[in-house]
Order: sequence, then C-alpha cells, then structure tokens
Amino acid sequence: MSAELDNWVERYRLAWTTNEADDIRALFTEDATYRTEPFADPWVGHDAIVAGWAGAADEPGRWNFEWVPLVDAGAVRVITATTTYAAGEVYSNLWVIRLADDGRATEFTEWWMEQAAG
Repeated sequence: MSAELDNWVERYRLAWTTNEADDIRALFTEDATYRTEPFADPWVGHDAIVAGWAGAADEPGRWNFEWVPLVDAGAVRVITATTTYAAGEVYSNLWVIRLADDGRATEFTEWWMEQAAG
C-alpha cells in the first residue's frame, strides 16, 4: 500500500472521528465531488461536502473501520472496507478515490451495503 493512500484514509478516519469542517476540507480539493452512492448527485466543493457530511455525521467512538487497498496506482485508488457500528450494524464498503498531486481527493464515490445479520 502506498503511503499516499494510507495517509488519505487515515485523514478521512480523523475527519470521521472529529466531524470538524477543517478536517473534512483538508481531504478534498476546492472543486472536489463527493458521491455517497455511485449514481447520487454529488456534493460539489468544500461547502457542499462539509454540509453533506454534517448531515450524515456518525458519533465518534461508535464505529470501527477496517480497510484494504484493491487498486493503489496512479490517480485512482480503490479500497474495500468493513464498518461495524456499536449498535451492531455491519456495512461492506467500496470507495473509489481520485487523488490530486497534492494528496487531496478530486473525486470520491462510496458504495455501502448492509451485511445481513449472522
């Protein structure tokens, strides 16, 4: 795994924990697009991304996130992950991230699917 991808995901995890606007903005270029689902209208730009994030924010300490890279080359990065919430929900995640030269994302798209209770 590249240090660039690891750094970006760790900064995402920090923003997910703090829900602080500056931590969220630091992940994305000013004109970035963020899709919460592959065919959803994207949040475009810092203000929309921060507002969208705030509207869907998770409580810190109520989730665990484990991930592995699938594609880690060039500008496009793809990871698969599992998010487990304290209340028991478990989600499979697929993220597609397009990184700029400065390590911020220009595009982010997530797929998330709730796993069936076992």
